[in-house]
Amino acid sequence: MQGLHLTGDLFDCRCERAPLLDAAYLAALCRDQALAAGLQVVDETFHTFPEHDGAAGGVTGALLLAESHLAVHTWPERGGVTLDVYVCNFTGDNAAKAQQLFDALVGEFAPGRRVLNRIARGDPDGDGAAAPAAPPSDAPGAASGTALPLVFDWLNPHAGYGFTATRKVASLRSPHQAIEIFDTPQFGRMLRLDGRMMTAAGEEFFYHEAMTHPAAIAHPDPRSVLVIGGGDGGSSEELLKHPGIGRIVVAELDAAVVDAARLHLREIHRGALDDPRLEIRIGDGHATVERCTESFDLIVLDLTDPDTPACHLYSEAFFALCQRRLNPGGLMSLHLGSPIYQPETVRRNARRLRRVFRNVDPLTLYVPLYGSLWCLALAGDALDPRLAPDVVAQRLQQRAIGGLRFYNAELHNALFALPTFVRELTDGPADSARGRTRLAA
Repeated sequence: MQGLHLTGDLFDCRCERAPLLDAAYLAALCRDQALAAGLQVVDETFHTFPEHDGAAGGVTGALLLAESHLAVHTWPERGGVTLDVYVCNFTGDNAAKAQQLFDALVGEFAPGRRVLNRIARGDPDGDGAAAPAAPPSDAPGAASGTALPLVFDWLNPHAGYGFTATRKVASLRSPHQAIEIFDTPQFGRMLRLDGRMMTAAGEEFFYHEAMTHPAAIAHPDPRSVLVIGGGDGGSSEELLKHPGIGRIVVAELDAAVVDAARLHLREIHRGALDDPRLEIRIGDGHATVERCTESFDLIVLDLTDPDTPACHLYSEAFFALCQRRLNPGGLMSLHLGSPIYQPETVRRNARRLRRVFRNVDPLTLYVPLYGSLWCLALAGDALDPRLAPDVVAQRLQQRAIGGLRFYNAELHNALFALPTFVRELTDGPADSARGRTRLAA
């Protein structure tokens, strides 16, 4: 029967112990998330297994849904979980509901590693992904009748986008993810991780400049920065344009990403990965921040999406760890997701930030590679990132910052002018500067 089947094998889960050990707790979690996704729970059964050879027993359980089922199994001794969500789409399209339920549970378990599968079942002309249309007559290769292969990415279960590629430059699988690098006619050299487009040489300045310069300019004298993720070096390259920044620590999960960037993505990092002011620490970002005793003026969470190995880095607990590593007047920047295609993700991330930080200032921009309006945020406890254009211009001039293609003095405050629906998603008051100290004026 036509439907969508989502499966996940989750490893090294960093959640609390209760979802792995307590049948009643796990049942409530699954039930609440299913109802939140708009699915109908018909029945349920969950069972906790007894201890065996001194190891805690796990939980196995299932929800019977009017749309089909959710099954879950936990292995607390291994920090492992398997998820299985299937919905029938024969009389109605339940794919988005299934994806929301699945993504929410993956986020709750916070795996260090995961293997996810998305299977369109049944009628290929129904819920399955349609084949991309033929390229227009002026597309590369069209004249010869040979269309270039399409590098495709999903925005959500119902929408996607893609670019043609002239060749695959590199393809490897690290212990954490699949890494691919393509040459594309539209944006040049492009990095993709686990099927998700991350950055491309011809448009990286949109994301990397917006992720770094609003926070760095808002701070009157940034000296040190912690970047979580950012193994491609794009954010660090922008930060190093500020002459006062003498130290950047990059905490990147996957050494293979850094190696691939050094070899293939110099147009993006422009040598920043080998700058003496930059230190690379390979390992889990959560553990790095937890062990860190150093404090920073800026923290940049340059992460993959919340349904990737970075999911536990979008938690309220991790935001609180970062808050403790900020110097007084410090700022943290991060992306929240697409408010058009991932509204619930944006809403969830913004609410978690607001539970930790006194001031949260979302900003929006269009990111060409991501095919959407994108939402970022600056978070802190004192600093107001909104500055008069002449102040921004003065700081850019004093710091002799050049080579910018997206960010400028006039754009700075405009980035924080939110469309009404984004303001509603991010739960921001009409005057988001209310109650804060203007240390940056």
